[in-house]
Parts: sequence; C-alpha cells; structure tokens
Amino acid sequence: MHRLLAEIIAEKKREVKLLRERWGSLYQEGKPPFPIRDFKGAISRPGQINLITEIKFASPSAGVIRKRKDPLRIGRIYEEAGAVAISLLTDRRFFGGDISHMPRLKSAVSLPILRKDFIIDEIQVRESLLYGADGVLLIARILSAQQLKELLAICEKFGLAPLTEVHDSRDLEKAIDCGAEIIGINNRDLDTFKVDLNTTIELANRVADNKYIIVSESGIRNGKDIQLLKRSGVQAVLVGTSIMRSDDLARKTRELVDASHGDSGRVTS
Repeated sequence: MHRLLAEIIAEKKREVKLLRERWGSLYQEGKPPFPIRDFKGAISRPGQINLITEIKFASPSAGVIRKRKDPLRIGRIYEEAGAVAISLLTDRRFFGGDISHMPRLKSAVSLPILRKDFIIDEIQVRESLLYGADGVLLIARILSAQQLKELLAICEKFGLAPLTEVHDSRDLEKAIDCGAEIIGINNRDLDTFKVDLNTTIELANRVADNKYIIVSESGIRNGKDIQLLKRSGVQAVLVGTSIMRSDDLARKTRELVDASHGDSGRVTS
C-alpha cells in the first residue's frame, strides 16, 4: 500500500473512533432527514453514458484544483448542464471536502448525491445517511472481503446505493464475490497514482453479465475520452478534476454530456 494511502486510512480510523465516541451526542437514530433518491437508476439510464459530476477542490495527486467556492452553486450548474448525479468529496484533510456541505447540496439540487470518501466502518455509512447521501463509495482495495460484504449489506439495509471501486482483476473478483452490483473502475492506480483509461476497457470486458452497472472513474478529460470508454460498454462515467479546473463549468459539463449520448455498444478484445 502506498504511503499516502496508508496515511489516509490511519486518519479515517481516527475519525471513526471520534465519531463513535461522539455519536450519541451528535445524532439521534430514526427516520433519515432526507428522502433517498435513486442513484442506481440515475446512472443506469439506457442509450447513453450517464455523467456523474464531482465537486472536488483538491487532491493529494493534483494539489489545489479550484479555489474553494460555494458547492451549492456548482451543484446547480451541474444539474442544469445535464449531469445525472453528483459526487461530493467529504474528506477534509486530504481533499479539502466537508460533509456539512451535503445537506445543503441535497436541498439545492434534485439529483442523487454520492458521498465520496474512504468508508471503512458502518458508522460512516450511518453518518452518510443522516447527512443526506443517496450513495456511498466503497473502495475494494482498502477493505477486506468480510468488511466489504458487511458494508454492502448495511447499505442495502439503509437503502443507500454502494459504488464499489476496483482497479485490477483481484479487486474486481472481490467486488463480485461480495455481491457488488455497481462497480466503479478507477483508472488511477492507488499504489502509483498513475492513470490509464485502458484499465476500464480491460476490466469492463471481464464483466459480461448485464446485471452489473459499470462506472469509469479518473482521468476522463474530454468528449474523446468518453467516446473511447463508450465502446467498452460502461453505463456511466465519474468526472471531477477536468470539470473543476475548467474556466466554464457549465460549458465543460455540457461538452461531456453531449459526448455521452449515442451508441454505447461494447467492444470486446
């Protein structure tokens, strides 16, 4: 495991410990304050590649991506430009995120919202539900098979859509064996941080069963990249950095939305 990833996981364990210690005074169990929107349905609409746009102000690999501004305004731009869902980075230390943005964003847009963070414990799933998330990211690489199975079951119990992220064949096998249905193929290697879109093409061809929803993540810069991924049979793409770095968020989002429509036949090797 890369040193930085190990550092992130150590921070998450610390956050989980604090959250468990403070849970009773912070939250009350009961009906979630927000109705859950259909993230799975939104990203699997037929006849197109569905665009998940991301609100991300920084990352360890890219540094500062965009000066931090109102995420509500960004969310509205994404929705008006044709995105089907929004991914919100909530990690504060490494990605400049803030989970407190989630409830306000949920009230500002009608799209489903994915909480993108390093989820390692049930209590983070509960926190996600109470803050208004409709789905959560689960990273196969950082979870044991038992942890992944348990977190998938917890998401199902609460009605949240889990996006299980994989990068190689071992991750993919783990995700499928654990019962994942929405599989995000991360083109970024978490060990080296190198990005290669061929990762999606290679792994997507190994998932022949139509019951899986395949999402390509990382390194998607323009319509040409989406056209390339479209031929691999993915149902959705998640794009953050290339939009957030753009001078015109709406125009960049519309460019990707336009490229996402049309024939999506699978290319096999």
